[in-house]
Amino acid sequence: MTSSSKPALGILALEKGLPAGSPAANPRFTELLDLPVISETIEGGWSELVVRGDPILEPAFVAAARKLVARGAVAISSNCGFSIRHQKAVAAAVDVPVALSSLLLLPMMLSQVPRDGKVAVVTADSSNLTEDTLVIGNPSDRSRVVIGGIEGGELLRNEMVRPPVFTPVFSIQSDVEACISRLRAAHPAIKAILFECAGFPLVSRELRKNTRLPIYDIADLCRMVFASVT
Repeated sequence: MTSSSKPALGILALEKGLPAGSPAANPRFTELLDLPVISETIEGGWSELVVRGDPILEPAFVAAARKLVARGAVAISSNCGFSIRHQKAVAAAVDVPVALSSLLLLPMMLSQVPRDGKVAVVTADSSNLTEDTLVIGNPSDRSRVVIGGIEGGELLRNEMVRPPVFTPVFSIQSDVEACISRLRAAHPAIKAILFECAGFPLVSRELRKNTRLPIYDIADLCRMVFASVT
């Protein structure tokens, strides 16, 4: 596999059932980045396994990350927020910055809102966003984090099949917007929103306008990490 001719952001991509040796298609959110991007498939990394946190995938994450570095990646991210479970292993295996999940932004966001304010984490599947996936520096801040998911919606349903099925942007926006509305009704103190899912940046701009709240996602993290080394 050829290496990149210029510094690139490397993306660890979920399995799509492409033939062995095929380069991974760049995930949809990378179209928003305006950055040079290369990607590698996490072998066997189907959505259902990554979302539920199957530890057997860790060697595949590491192997794909090393391939990305060999191809010219100067920083590494992923296209699934649940990859947070493999953050430490990948960071220890390569000598470039690693930021696999937007969940890494949670401590920063908690510091940006008032102490009586809350941060909402909107995820593709709240049943699998367990305590071990939350990056919270101060345990006392856990009560300031609320979680909502779009499980049962079209995006998660489409991503869980093999191979995954394309989901239109309007469907993603409808499900995410409904989730945010439910969360805000239950928690009026929400002051900012964190999107876990790498499918959500496709609707971030529109929902920032609609909610009038700060919304952070994996695209924001990718831009920041890439800018730190270029």
